[in-house]
Amino acid sequence: MNQLLKEVQDKMKSYLKEYLSGVSEEDLEDKGAVFYMNGKNGTEFDWYVNDKLCDFMIFYNDEAKMGAVKTTLYNDGRLLSHIYGDKGRMILQEVKSYIDCNKEDIHTLAMILKNTADEKRVWDENVEKIESEAELTEEQKERFISNEHYYAEMRAKRLFLGKASYVSKKILDEGWKVGYMCRDEALKESDSGWSFMAGDEDDEYINNYENIQLMSIQQVVQLDNAVWKYINNPVGTKLVRISPGEFEPDEDGKEIFMEKRNHQEA
Repeated sequence: MNQLLKEVQDKMKSYLKEYLSGVSEEDLEDKGAVFYMNGKNGTEFDWYVNDKLCDFMIFYNDEAKMGAVKTTLYNDGRLLSHIYGDKGRMILQEVKSYIDCNKEDIHTLAMILKNTADEKRVWDENVEKIESEAELTEEQKERFISNEHYYAEMRAKRLFLGKASYVSKKILDEGWKVGYMCRDEALKESDSGWSFMAGDEDDEYINNYENIQLMSIQQVVQLDNAVWKYINNPVGTKLVRISPGEFEPDEDGKEIFMEKRNHQEA
């Protein structure tokens, strides 16, 4: 097994003993095996968009099969682990640690996992069943490295999620979806420049600071994910909603499609 992968496995096993001492091997899927969860986004996506490998999991062996230990290895060697009790229903502990290695070592592991798991359609498998000591060809390395540009837009969006925006309380308090969104010059690094309105606010309403709330872009997307695909539009963008999932440039007095979030979206 790849040495880094073995260190991750060993860390997770040690957390089982330390925090879940009452849980036996029979209580865990495949007797406590560590699974590499690449079935959702894939190794290449998580590496270039999220600066990490796909998550590693140890599962409870029952009908629900919820996680017992979840560990994430970031490209700088950081390990973030969560240990779950009550058959996965509650977090017992969050543990932060480091693996003594350099980014190049983790990059190599990412390329190995991409080629020996993802490329072979081996999804969410026990790490001991993945050929993690495989030698990479120069062509395989070059293909992984050259694919980085495909993820540039998604990465930029992800980094944007924590930035602040101005949101009308008609969206927050009255349950309207975003009907109008515009992007101005950001006043500071933490500001996105975006403002989100329901669409029928007048100047008097907007100019009253009590009617506007600062929220992260991530929070806005959670309220109304239709805005997500427009979030990288440049400064000067002004968009109005024309249907449940679509916005168009605000021009020629275009009518705003207004609707409220349903219970599931609230």
